[in-house]
Amino acid sequence: MDLTHILLLVSAGIAAGAANAIAGGGSLITFPTLIATGLPSVEANVTNSVSVFPGYVSSVVGSRADLAGQGRRVRVTIPAAALGTAAGCALLLLTPARAFEVVVPFLVLGSAATLAFQERLRGLVGHPRGMSSRRAAVTLQVTVFAGAIYGGYFGAALGVMYVAALALIIDEPLKRINALKNVLSATVGLVTLVVFAAFARVDWAAAVTLAPATIIGGYAGARLARRLPQRVLRYLIVTFGTAIGLFLLHRAFLG
Repeated sequence: MDLTHILLLVSAGIAAGAANAIAGGGSLITFPTLIATGLPSVEANVTNSVSVFPGYVSSVVGSRADLAGQGRRVRVTIPAAALGTAAGCALLLLTPARAFEVVVPFLVLGSAATLAFQERLRGLVGHPRGMSSRRAAVTLQVTVFAGAIYGGYFGAALGVMYVAALALIIDEPLKRINALKNVLSATVGLVTLVVFAAFARVDWAAAVTLAPATIIGGYAGARLARRLPQRVLRYLIVTFGTAIGLFLLHRAFLG
C-alpha cells in the first residue's frame, strides 16, 4: 500500500466506526475503499469484516453507561448472537451469494420502515409490556439469532436491523437499545474475525491500517449517540437505513 491508500483507509475507518456506533452501515464505507486499494471483492469483504471488529468494541466502551441494568439481557443474548453468526459465516463460505444479495436491500429498507413506524406497529403486534416474560425471552433470542445469521453472512446495516427489531420487543429508551445493539454487533464481529482468520484470506496489512481508525470512530460515535435526543437518534438511524437499502437495491439490480 502507498501513502494515498493508507490515508483513504484511515479516513474510511473513522467514518465507518462512527456510523456503526450510531446506526450501522459502516461497511458500505470501508468495503468500497478496500476495493479502491486494489483488493479483489471476496478478499475485501473478508478483510472488511475483520477490520471493523475493534470499532464495535470501542462502541461498547463508549455506550457502557447505557448498559447499566442490562447485564442479564446481555448474558442471555450473546450465545444466540455467536451461534447465529457462525451459521451466517458458514453460509457465506459454502453457498452462492446472489440470492442473498437480492433479498438484503428489502431487509434493510423494511428495518428502516419498522423503526420509523414503531409506535403504529406496536399497536398492531402489541406493546412489549403486554408480553409474557416467556414470550418476550423467546422472541428476543429468536430475533438476536436471526440477525446474527445476517451479520455473519453480510453484515451491512446489521445495526439498523437490530435496533428496529429490538425496539419492538424491549420497552427501553432508544439509546439503551442502541447500547445493546453495540454489544451484539461486537459479538458478531468477534465470531466473524475468528472464522475468517481461520478459513478465509485476509489482507492483514489493510486490516491493521483500518482497525485503529474504527476504534476512534466507534468510540466517538457511541458518545455522540448517547447525547442525541431520542427523536434525532431515530431519525438518523432511519435515514442511514433508507440510504443504505436504496444503495444496495441499486447495486443488486443495476450495479
